[in-house]
Amino acid sequence: MAADKVQVLVVEDEPAIMELVVYTLKSAGWQPVMAESSSAATHVLERMTPDVILLDWMLPDESGIRFLKRLRADRDRKHLPVIMLTARGGEEDRVMGLDKGADDYITKPFSTKELIARINAVLRRKAPDRAKSLLTLGNIALDPDTRQARAGETPLELGNVEFRLLRFFLSNPERVFSRHQILDRVWPNQPEIEERTVDVHVRRLRIAMGEDGYMVRTVRGVGYLFTDRRE
Repeated sequence: MAADKVQVLVVEDEPAIMELVVYTLKSAGWQPVMAESSSAATHVLERMTPDVILLDWMLPDESGIRFLKRLRADRDRKHLPVIMLTARGGEEDRVMGLDKGADDYITKPFSTKELIARINAVLRRKAPDRAKSLLTLGNIALDPDTRQARAGETPLELGNVEFRLLRFFLSNPERVFSRHQILDRVWPNQPEIEERTVDVHVRRLRIAMGEDGYMVRTVRGVGYLFTDRRE
């Protein structure tokens, strides 16, 4: 397990939810560790200390609330960041979860983008050195700090210009930009660069992104749009 990756313990017994969460975490560049019950989570905690725990309420052996209560009573683990991720969305449930020591509370169904944002927010509060400034959309993730980009688990081989172009697109998803606007943002203070240069580097970026190259969409007569929605 890579030591530099944020490690997230996911305590969840629904396979479909687990699959979605694991995919989301991997896409963000984090390392998920799976546990389908509180007892399995306890065994995981005996051999590692995750950066954050995503905890379901309804588990097969004991409730997530009881597990959280035990965790907060443990001298060595009481400060671990915990986010409740549960279908129980009533006000009383939220209050109970937060009162018992949860750092945040997310209800199902949930937005994957919100999940990443909430984890980042908790890490900034509880473990600022582990918080990431990742830019993500769909299968693509880019880390401005390490200057690395990935499609899922596959590193993207990008030139300097393609990296800047992808960073621009990821910072401005679902918006249409003209070639002139892209030039101003990706090639600032270089008036000698022509608009067709954008087309050349967009083509190179699409090739580097492989099957995810569809995300850089041409808007005829206008410019380009970066989206994970297929037509």
